[in-house]
Amino acid sequence: VVVEATASYEWFAQLVEPHAGRVLLAHPGKLRIIAQSTRKSDKLDARTLAEFLALDMISPAYRPTPRQREHRRLVRHRHYLRGRITSIKNRIRNILADYNADRPNLFTRAGLEYMREVTLLGADRFVLEGLLKELSLYYERIHAVEKQLHEFAKTAPPAEAAARKLLDTIPGVGPVTTEVFLSEIADLRRFSSQKKVTAYAGLAPGQRESAGHRRELGISHAGSGILRWVLNQASWQLVRRSERWRRIFEALAKRRGKKKAITAISRRLLCVMTSIVN
Repeated sequence: VVVEATASYEWFAQLVEPHAGRVLLAHPGKLRIIAQSTRKSDKLDARTLAEFLALDMISPAYRPTPRQREHRRLVRHRHYLRGRITSIKNRIRNILADYNADRPNLFTRAGLEYMREVTLLGADRFVLEGLLKELSLYYERIHAVEKQLHEFAKTAPPAEAAARKLLDTIPGVGPVTTEVFLSEIADLRRFSSQKKVTAYAGLAPGQRESAGHRRELGISHAGSGILRWVLNQASWQLVRRSERWRRIFEALAKRRGKKKAITAISRRLLCVMTSIVN
């Protein structure tokens, strides 16, 4: 049986699995004939999938195990909460900026005390107090998720536990980067090469060749956005902490600019991480 790997495929895959010899997930990004069709309906799409399956033309997508799905759910929820915290902090700074009252270290204990004392109009004070309460709630929620992730790691099989220890030895790679890497990559055996891993992270540079001229394009931005984001953050830490990596970054930045240089560092860091746990 073939199932298109959309957002809510798992319940259906589990439903038909006892009655099928194999459940194959079809990669939606590689089914252009369906995506670009002018005649679309569930019946027509299902027929096209069945015909592709009969002709052995399905490009399969990876199906995570129950543990891997649980891991991803926790890690992605933490990422969502971090995004909400950042958004609330920006809104708070925007309110204070209208009074020329934005300051560094606003979200320390001293900064919170300062915000309670600064003079604001009634409506802005009301909104600010609400945002501070909301921020406190999100801090509690993210603490609960991190506690859950800590408990989750305790039940790791030997290979996963060993990978965590190995990744911890890489400068710039902390617990957040490690958990994102392990949850998003899931099983390195599904990638046949390092190029496949970098492509999954959306860090593979594109190329276009025409009339004998080759032009390098930017990265694809396909695949796992959260993995690409965390590698970017870790790469900046790596460049700050490691003299060797800083020299590589500076040499790349002179030729290609800082943005492309840090992307190249992210790509190299991903290769190091996959090599060390493989």
